[in-house]
Amino acid sequence: MPGLESLIILLIIGAIAGWLAGLVVKGYGFGLIGNIVVGIVGAFIGQWLFPSLGLWDLPGYPGIILSATLGAIILLVVIGLIRRVA
Repeated sequence: MPGLESLIILLIIGAIAGWLAGLVVKGYGFGLIGNIVVGIVGAFIGQWLFPSLGLWDLPGYPGIILSATLGAIILLVVIGLIRRVA
């Protein structure tokens, strides 16, 4: 089933990206499920933002993980800013 394989890959990449972003942006440990969610949302941010800005579109899983991690870092920074204001 390609759908199930794609879902598993998405979850693994999300977990890796969320974990890496949590290492870079200290103080935002969301646990495994939270890291997966942050990584998946970060992947959407990265895949939308970087090509839109004309920065790059790296092929393969390393490019996807890098883009998702940078998107997740952006997400965590925005969450941190919102928490400070609130």
